[in-house]
Order: sequence, then structure tokens, then C-alpha cells
Amino acid sequence: MFSADVLALAAYETAKICVPTIIDGWLGRVDARACDRRLDSWSRNLVALARITIDTRGREHIVPGESFVVMSNHQSHFDIPVVFQALGIPVRMVAKKELFRIPVMGSAMRYSGFVEVDRSRRTRAVRSLTAARERLQRDQTSVWIAPEGTRSLDGTLGTFKRGGFHLALDAGLRILPVAVDGTLRVLRAKETVVHKGQTVRVVVRPPIDVAAFGRARTDQLVSAVRTSIEAGLAEARSTDGAGSWARLEQSSSQLG
Repeated sequence: MFSADVLALAAYETAKICVPTIIDGWLGRVDARACDRRLDSWSRNLVALARITIDTRGREHIVPGESFVVMSNHQSHFDIPVVFQALGIPVRMVAKKELFRIPVMGSAMRYSGFVEVDRSRRTRAVRSLTAARERLQRDQTSVWIAPEGTRSLDGTLGTFKRGGFHLALDAGLRILPVAVDGTLRVLRAKETVVHKGQTVRVVVRPPIDVAAFGRARTDQLVSAVRTSIEAGLAEARSTDGAGSWARLEQSSSQLG
């Protein structure tokens, strides 16, 4: 099924969680756990609006209470709600500065702990990522980043940027590689039509300890994460049926 109305409804769902977050920010009472609940509701409802079925494998690699730098490939804007739902842990997003200029949404993102990055200025971008580490550790919150920096047009992995790896190294957080396959069929880059009823497979790979690499071996760390995500994509795209998938089905009746 094809639907252009999903994006309008998604905008409504976004506004629905942004307004109370901004009010909390104005009143100086922003609570991380309240933001977690709003983001869980938002991501669950967006998945339901597009009638996406999420098949997840590897959630046993997620250690309860541990903060990770979650890194995944990037196929679609729907990667974000899908990853939030597939992982089931408190997550914030590293986002380009342009998103923070959007009225209402930008302020809500800033109040709730999303990380603003200026991709045109590397030093400033690294500084923003480094400043986020204390908040992540304090709130036991993970941060999601797409190291490609932009959505893939055909599903292939692009070049990985280094910013997220500096964050992981500075904060001493393990990197959780995640492969996402199928969101490309839901909403492609530069398109505005949502294709409902798709199945998206998410493979959570074993965490990678950045301390085993150190800053002097950043290139090897980047290569290790990329190789892990590639292996996850191959697993998600395999048709041999080996192993079991944990299925999360969302329907429009769950909205609310």
C-alpha cells in the first residue's frame, strides 16, 4: 500500500510529544524518564502508522543499564523509530544542526537531550559529542548515530564519519553495532510517499569495546564496526531461515 498521509500523521505525533517537553523545559522540570516514555510512544506510533512489522535478532547483546553508542546503517527516516522500538532501551539521537532549527521540534529535541552536531565544522561537532557524554552516563541513556551521516539511496553502506567514534572513545562507552534492513522499502531518501506493510529486520551485533583500540587505532575501530554492521546486514538479508526472530507487530489500533 502507498500512503502520503502517514507523513502528516507523523508530524502530528511529533508535535504531540514536543509541546509538553518544551513546557517542561520552560518550567525547568525536564525529566529524562518522562522523555523516555514520550519517545517510546512516539516511535511506537510511527511504526504503527506505517504498519511496519519489526523482526529483531540479537537483543541478548544489550546489557540492561549500560549506556552505548549505538551505530547503525542509515536507509530511511524510519530507521529512528524502528531502532528505538527494536532496542527497547532509552535512546537519544545525534542529529545535524539543521533539525534543531525546526520550530517546536528543535527546542524539544534540545530539552530532551538530543545531540546537535555541526557537520561542516569538525572541531565543533566533536565538542558537541564530547559534551554529551556526562548526560548519557548520568541518565543511563544510549545515543544513536548513523556513522554514514546521510541516508543510503540503494541500501549500500557509505563512508563512515569519525565523530561518533570520538564520542565513544571520550566517554568510554562501548559501541553497539546495529544493522537495519527494510526501511528503504518504507520511505526512500528524497521521497515523500510511505509504503505501508513492510517487514524490517534489525540485527543487534555484539558490543565493541573501544578501550581495546584506543585513539591511536581509531581507523581499526571504524573498520571493526563497519565489518560488524555489514555482517548484520548479510544476516538480515539471508533467506536460509536459520535462527529465530523476535517479532514486534504494530497496528493502527495501538495508536493513542
